[in-house]
Amino acid sequence: MLSRRGLLAGSALALLAGCSPSPSGPPPGPSAVPPPTRPAALRDPVTVQRMRSAARGTDVDLVLITPEGVPAAGLPVCLALHGRGARARTFLSLGVPALLTAAVRTGTPPFAIAAVDGDHYWVDVGGGDDPQRMLTDEVPGWLAGRDLRLASAVFGISMGGFGALRFARAHPDLKAVATASAALFVSWPDARSRKVFADEANWRAEEPLLHTADLRPTALGAWCGESDPFLGADRKLVKAVNPAVSRFSPGKHDDEYWRGVLPEVLKFVGQRLA
Repeated sequence: MLSRRGLLAGSALALLAGCSPSPSGPPPGPSAVPPPTRPAALRDPVTVQRMRSAARGTDVDLVLITPEGVPAAGLPVCLALHGRGARARTFLSLGVPALLTAAVRTGTPPFAIAAVDGDHYWVDVGGGDDPQRMLTDEVPGWLAGRDLRLASAVFGISMGGFGALRFARAHPDLKAVATASAALFVSWPDARSRKVFADEANWRAEEPLLHTADLRPTALGAWCGESDPFLGADRKLVKAVNPAVSRFSPGKHDDEYWRGVLPEVLKFVGQRLA
């Protein structure tokens, strides 16, 4: 039996309920889902994600490419460095996803390709933008969070070739280093004309042709077109290093040439990563 105090309390609650204003909008939705503690493992052959690079002081695209039909977890990784004026997504327009899948289906051991946005020949020229530090300090964590191994190979086109060789100098344990039409400079006036490097000392510290002793011949493959403006510089690289593979064939400094040599480059990288 209800007491007088309980009866009065119940009446008060009923009165309050009757006087409550009716909601004017939809009921609140579920609470926000907290962000994952780590990125999800890859499920698609191609993913593009926007990442914050503290080393570069900007956001960059991270493009990850794996062979179709091959589980991504645990795959070895080759970094892909684009040319000047291009971006990480350029490797998609060059047809790398289909070419990688085709290479694996014809016997090349599977691996993943990781491309990121870079600039000014992939080196630190001042101004708080250091692409090499991004590759060394940040990209490994981005890969590990997606169940991929640390990068053990690097491939670069044009300006990316310069960056790939610079990365190889700092990482002598790389299993494969490949360049196509590497943009190298045989003199300071030649380099200065690009209006990229801070000064001659900056260029001399970074220029691969001035540090060829730091490159491992057995890991290096170099490709260049015979009508490429960097042909002379690339020949100097090959003469100085005597790489495992060097190919000079008809072609210019353009997409058509790079698409033509990519199957051979992918095979070179995949065989060494195995």
